[in-house]
Amino acid sequence: MSLSCIETMERLLDAKIIAIVRGVEMKYMPALAEALIKGGVRCMEITYNQARTDGAETLESLRLLTEIFGNDICLGAGTVLTPEQVRLAVEAGARYIISPNTDIEVIRAAKQACAVSIPGALTPSEVVSAYKAGADIVKLFPAGELGLPYVKALRAPLNHIPLSAVGGITVQNIRAFMDAGVCCAGVGGNLVNIRQIESRKYDEITKTAKLFIQAVTEDS
Repeated sequence: MSLSCIETMERLLDAKIIAIVRGVEMKYMPALAEALIKGGVRCMEITYNQARTDGAETLESLRLLTEIFGNDICLGAGTVLTPEQVRLAVEAGARYIISPNTDIEVIRAAKQACAVSIPGALTPSEVVSAYKAGADIVKLFPAGELGLPYVKALRAPLNHIPLSAVGGITVQNIRAFMDAGVCCAGVGGNLVNIRQIESRKYDEITKTAKLFIQAVTEDS
């Protein structure tokens, strides 16, 4: 693992929360990032919209946030489905690559680009296959629908594989997922609320971010 990968892994494991930014217009990105940082959330996953094949807005958002915030925020690209999307995202400033699925070529492309690889998986076979292919963290998706009993059952034989939980993560359940053994969690609409963003209620996003941080850092 390259030094840049090690540093990114350390930041992700320390942060514990990745804000999933999906469907947010670029004009809102700087204020959103500032609101999240104020709340203590310093990792953002900017997702590709696969209905738009060029991914231009995702890449521009990554470049813009990198230029404005530098190392104050740890940026990744989400919903990455092809090696070419990996290459473009890393060039734009992404330090980790997140996918909803396990694609060996995407994993390899991320590693070749010195980015942290976080593919999605559901079953034990998918989790092991992703890890064997080089994934640094395997995203258990959709974790909320699978539930805590499934996570605990999966972790029992596979506790050597770092897992993140994504899908249905809330302030109320995130600590339980952490206690079940996941190393970090991706949080979408329960943190990055589109209505609040478009209404410019960034103080509400900051407040929610603080609640998530409190939930994962307070003594159990």
